[in-house]
This record gives sequence, structure tokens and C-alpha cells, in this order.
Amino acid sequence: MIKNFKLISFYSILSLFLFGCSTTQINPYDNVGYTESGKASYYAMKYHNRKTASGERLNQNAKTGAHKKLPFGTRVKVTNIRNGKSVIVRINDRGPFVRGRIIDLSRKAFKQIGDIRSGLLDVKIKVID
Repeated sequence: MIKNFKLISFYSILSLFLFGCSTTQINPYDNVGYTESGKASYYAMKYHNRKTASGERLNQNAKTGAHKKLPFGTRVKVTNIRNGKSVIVRINDRGPFVRGRIIDLSRKAFKQIGDIRSGLLDVKIKVID
């Protein structure tokens, strides 16, 4: 009986340690006002309709984006630093995984703030909700 109790206690503590202290569950409201500056890119057409990290299908005609850490569903204002144009996107994917890039945008979102032929834009992002 004591052996079983010790074993159960051990696994209970282990599970609390492994899962109770996880930082993957982030409250999106804690991020409101968060800003970051860097480069924005956009998805190539070959990714249209492929599953994103959130499980959604990528829709190049929607205003969505990928960020490395922000929770899925977070709405972000992306502003082109050079021309002042901005777009609001919803985070539904992870990435980009290229140094210096802070967000990947759908083609529609990218086109709203810059010329698609440029491929990259200097942007500032701000979490709005």
C-alpha cells in the first residue's frame, strides 16, 4: 500500500512539473500592446489551402499571419514603416523561421500594405487583442 502511494505521489508530482509549469498556454490579453519591429514576408502560392500550425487551411485571400510565439487568434496591427499603411491580421500559424523576419502574411494582407514584388517589408507589429 505504501509502495503504491509513493508511486502515485511520484507520478503526480512529475505530471505537475511537466505540464503544470508549461508556458505554451499564453493568455492573449496579456500581450495587448506588445510591439515588435522587423521584416515581414508573405506566403508563396504553393502554400494556399495547406494546413497551418493551428489546423486551419491557409487562405491567401484572408488577412492572416504567422508569428513564432503569439497565441493563435491574436489580432495584430502590421504597419509598413516606409509608407505608413497598415493591416490587421489574425495569427493562425507559426513562423517565420528565417532570421530577421518577425511575421509572415497572407498575400492579401501583404498587398494591402506594400508591393508584392518587393517580397519583404520593414514593419512594426502591435498586438491589439
